[in-house]
Amino acid sequence: MPDMSEPLAASRHCMPAGASVDRFAEAMAVNGWLVLDRFIDDGLVARMRVDLDRAYVGCRRLQVANGIALDTEGTLHHLVGQGESFLEFIDRLGPLVPHFEAHFGGPFILNSFGGNILRASASYASAIHRDVRTFSRELPLLLNTLLMLDDFTVRNGATMMMTGSHRDQPGRPSDEAFAARAEAATGRAGSLLVFDSNLWHAAGVNTTARPRRSVTPMFSRPLVKPQFDHPRAIGYERMDGLSELQRQVLGYYSRIPVTLEEWYQPPQRRMYRPGQG
Repeated sequence: MPDMSEPLAASRHCMPAGASVDRFAEAMAVNGWLVLDRFIDDGLVARMRVDLDRAYVGCRRLQVANGIALDTEGTLHHLVGQGESFLEFIDRLGPLVPHFEAHFGGPFILNSFGGNILRASASYASAIHRDVRTFSRELPLLLNTLLMLDDFTVRNGATMMMTGSHRDQPGRPSDEAFAARAEAATGRAGSLLVFDSNLWHAAGVNTTARPRRSVTPMFSRPLVKPQFDHPRAIGYERMDGLSELQRQVLGYYSRIPVTLEEWYQPPQRRMYRPGQG
């Protein structure tokens, strides 16, 4: 449910879901981030909430069992395969393929697919950070997205973005420098936050009684090693039942051969296919 105690102010970085490739590219180049308003319909958002809550039970069990419960509270990782709605989301990216391909200069794959349930307590996502360890400036290695499963407001901890820091901030900024330039990425449930992975950001502080939920897929050039082996996790045998976009984004066309039999194949049957970069 939306937080009715606070009017939802649209971010100045918000634009229609059907924004042009040129408008998308300009916002990314200048500001480093934007919000696509209501990119996903209410039906899929509702199914993703259910799948997120279910997946958290399994993730949390492993976090506690492996002694990392304190810093990981409210966080989820590698959601593809933990709910059909997450796989469906990949297909909904179709309208953004030209935008992402223009950003990377070619095809892209899923690097990771996490999630966050932000309550009053904090996790590592609340620290000022960026999600690429190498400051790559004009060479985009990764691209962050965040799908809002609840309305994002200032009061419930909308992500704070240090606008423009993807261009001029190679090192971690001080708390004061971050606060001086940080803006809240507010938006309605179903909106998609997209940002350059060189951008410094942090989860806001949730001062409400309700959780603020999101999923956080990250994308990369196919030559960048993903954080999770999605084809192996989902199953090689499922490839024929996936859409062409799902096969590409999940990395079925940029796998690593492990036998000479897999290596010596015609182009259309190679594990790492031509044109992947």
